Amino acid sequence: MEEIQLFLDDAREQMAKVLGHVGHELTKIRAGKANPSMLDGIMVAYYGAMSPLNQVSSITSPDPRTLFIKPWEKSIIQEIEKAIMAANLGLTPQNDGQQVIINIPMLTEERRKQLVKQAHQEGELGKVSIRAVRKETNEALKKIKGAPEDDLKNAEESVQKLTDEFITKIEMLMKKKEADIMTV
Repeated sequence: MEEIQLFLDDAREQMAKVLGHVGHELTKIRAGKANPSMLDGIMVAYYGAMSPLNQVSSITSPDPRTLFIKPWEKSIIQEIEKAIMAANLGLTPQNDGQQVIINIPMLTEERRKQLVKQAHQEGELGKVSIRAVRKETNEALKKIKGAPEDDLKNAEESVQKLTDEFITKIEMLMKKKEADIMTV
């Protein structure tokens, strides 16, 4: 039935969004290497409006321990430093008058374990969201009037396969991030 296929397509799309979100959240967890995406989500006061850091500057990583933030206008260097400190990332910005420099400290074993725990929490939240999509889809399928029972049963099995597939993908992302964090 066409209606059943629409529900399945919608479930796949929602699960893909959850997977993308989990992947994005995991990139924010630093793994001891400098990565411009570590600063995603930092907002800077720019001409009276809050703007994302990556829209008011270029962020580069010349080596695994350093980030350079070169603002489009030198007048906002102090604002960038304040925003990084306020973000509470455990990073200390310095400026040379032209750009903001962040030296990424080596991670301690304890900090690595905390970051792995944080990555697992993100992954678990993603799995919960995937299961919620499964539940909503199955409930919607049950409400379809006049659908043959076999079609509904097959659709529920398809939803379960989708759920398993996306949970496996989240687990793979988590394992990759854990390996990344634990690599010295």
